[in-house]
Amino acid sequence: MKRLIITELALSRAPLETQPKKVSNRLRCVAKWAVLAIFLAVFVAVSPGQRRSRVAPLRIVQLPEPKLTSSTSFEDALVKRQILPRFTGQPLKSEQISQLAWAGQGTAERPLQPGALPQSLPRAGRIQPLPEELRPINLYFVMPDGIYVYNPNEHSLRQTSNQDVRGALATASINPEAVATAGCDIIITGSVRSSTSRSSIKARRLMLLQAGQIAQNIQLQTVTLELAFMPIGDFDTRIVSRICNITRTLEPLYMICVGYPAIQTPATTDQTQVNTLPQEKKRTGPKTAVLIIGGENFHDRELFETMRALGSANVQAVIASSQIGVIRGMLGAVAEARLLLNQLRVDDYDAIVFIGGTGAREYFNNPIALDIARAAAAKGKVLAAISIAPTILANAGVLRGIRATSFLSERAALEQAGAIYTNAPVERDQQIITATGPIAVAQFAGAIIEALAGR
Repeated sequence: MKRLIITELALSRAPLETQPKKVSNRLRCVAKWAVLAIFLAVFVAVSPGQRRSRVAPLRIVQLPEPKLTSSTSFEDALVKRQILPRFTGQPLKSEQISQLAWAGQGTAERPLQPGALPQSLPRAGRIQPLPEELRPINLYFVMPDGIYVYNPNEHSLRQTSNQDVRGALATASINPEAVATAGCDIIITGSVRSSTSRSSIKARRLMLLQAGQIAQNIQLQTVTLELAFMPIGDFDTRIVSRICNITRTLEPLYMICVGYPAIQTPATTDQTQVNTLPQEKKRTGPKTAVLIIGGENFHDRELFETMRALGSANVQAVIASSQIGVIRGMLGAVAEARLLLNQLRVDDYDAIVFIGGTGAREYFNNPIALDIARAAAAKGKVLAAISIAPTILANAGVLRGIRATSFLSERAALEQAGAIYTNAPVERDQQIITATGPIAVAQFAGAIIEALAGR
């Protein structure tokens, strides 16, 4: 009060003896206005006509009890895994979410209900090998109806947002199509602060090991649910944290997109008709094609969408590569090569198709691949290549005077080989078909089908 009076004295030019009375009057006035402001604020807050927020209240979702048995063996789960870059976008059922959450972090027991007596039998162990206080992992479920955080103790989901952020989340990923079309994007987050008794290096190593174990459990669980998945480890953690409002103590480590498959991979269902070996084919039967991919890093969309289109047109296809067996694509999907490149007989096929992706570079100067391209052109076979793979045809010397296109980085190689470079999405000149990349894969496959049909 003394300081206030001194301030008022400094600001006022009135005589000193009149100041105390003026200060008192001003204080009363300020108090009246303060009370009025509080009254108005309370009135507005309780007013029935006030506009309410359109955001639905966040909720706790109790998940159904998980099933602890399945008819799928561990070996079947390994064989039937479907790693796909695109899904149908159909939401998952609550029973499926329950199984995925339990597989990742759940317990094999339920918390005791109030008043219930503990069982005398030993309690079942956790899927997660460490006790909860040492578990540095949290699971976020991004679904069409919002974002949820899994509580393994109660086997429930706590909703943190009711917005569908899958489209925004896709911008942070190396595979946006999988994130945007998945029925559920599971984000594995971790924190080294949970393991205060360990050094930061050991704590982080433990956290990453557990994240890998959880990811594997979730991926194998998708098989028993007849779902597909796409694991994503390359994404912008800052964008993911911001979009999903992940607390600063947690670090996004891994993302698993789960959903209903939009593309069937050769290794998932019965592909005996699609991947028939050449010696089992009859030349009087359906048209045949061989799709040649690199020993690694083929382009997933270019392979699977071309293969699907050919299958829909009753064209039997087989995958060939420099190595036999399972090969992983650039986007994480896998395909099974059943034919070695050096065993490929051009006469056994109606179409020879080189698939792009960075792995196709191994064939740029590969004598076997170049001879296959030359033989296909000489025999009048349909010869196709997409993305960077047209450089294989250029180096084989079959594009001279031919209208062709490719990924822009390969333009110089094509023009140097005598091709008439057009930069069109797809070019077909006689029986030679080229395309720029995955954005033109539907047109690319359609051109191959038309050429095989003689149109």
